[in-house]
Amino acid sequence: MSHNKGKPCPPGKGGRHPNARRTQFKPGQRTGIAQKHYKPIGFERITIDGYRERKINDDLPFKDRWKLVQRIEWEAANGPIPEGYALKCLNGDKLNCDPSNWEPIPRGVLARLNGGRFRKTLPYDEAAPELKPLVMANAKLKHTAHEKRRAAAKGGAE
Repeated sequence: MSHNKGKPCPPGKGGRHPNARRTQFKPGQRTGIAQKHYKPIGFERITIDGYRERKINDDLPFKDRWKLVQRIEWEAANGPIPEGYALKCLNGDKLNCDPSNWEPIPRGVLARLNGGRFRKTLPYDEAAPELKPLVMANAKLKHTAHEKRRAAAKGGAE
């Protein structure tokens, strides 16, 4: 262990010298790459998947600084999204964040909307606009039937 560990430098020496203090980072100061790539709160970007995100905070961990715009708009109009649900774009335009374009659906329905495990059914996003309500209703019906069978099997096992 060092003999001066934890002891401050005397005034005028080391990091406390006036010339050294002048070049030290100030609290809250952004320098270099951090300053070059800084985006202010409210800035919007497009993700690699094509969704709009908005910066909501500077202090949170990096992944929590950004929030999906459709989620912000939905929660402002309809309240929080229920646990176990996700927002699904109804018309295929992910950049349209109007709450009428999004619907909360159970996460279990998402796989069925993608065409299923072996793409046995028509994927929602590839369906013609007039077929989309039918594909959505079919996926919700299959999900509800699966949940009922699962509940019956669990109830019969006890």
